[in-house]
Amino acid sequence: MEIMYLMIGLSLFMAIGFVVAFVWSIRSGQQEDLITPAMRILHEDEKTKNL
Repeated sequence: MEIMYLMIGLSLFMAIGFVVAFVWSIRSGQQEDLITPAMRILHEDEKTKNL
């Protein structure tokens, strides 16, 4: 039964860590523009053809 208390404590600690990392990523602007990086790879071929 003691291992259950340890596992619950560790899982709560990890969950809090994930929430802190998520909030930090939102505040630092990591999640603002998710479309542009995916579309950028489609337009790079046009630049290399001109070389």
